[in-house]
Amino acid sequence: MNAISADIRTVVVERDIPHAPEKIWRALTQPHLIAEWLMQNDFVPAVGHRFSLRTEWGAIDCRVLAIEPGTTLSYTWEALGLESVVTWTLTPTANGTRLRMEQTGFRPDQTRAYQGAKFGWPRFFAALEQMLSNDGGAA
Repeated sequence: MNAISADIRTVVVERDIPHAPEKIWRALTQPHLIAEWLMQNDFVPAVGHRFSLRTEWGAIDCRVLAIEPGTTLSYTWEALGLESVVTWTLTPTANGTRLRMEQTGFRPDQTRAYQGAKFGWPRFFAALEQMLSNDGGAA
């Protein structure tokens, strides 16, 4: 018999971005910048903090699980029956930063949410890159 966790699906998006990790970190952790590329929010970079990401169809309930400044950010992502975890990892490169986002926790019966994440995250990444190129996240 397969373990339940074997059926859990994950969406991963990874990109090399020509900006310093510090700049990208600000875009991932400052509410006014998160609102520019992701959603309206009440994020606070503190483990245990509960926050919501708000969109036209409702809200996503989140809780900060882990923070390693400039390196890793992880939080829960719960909406419409989905209970998942989003983890951001920043790795310095010669030309900027490799940014990796992993959202895990999609059950087999959550195909719509899984497909939505596979479609949505690359769009959020594009919005993030556009904001950074327009000097968003500047110190």
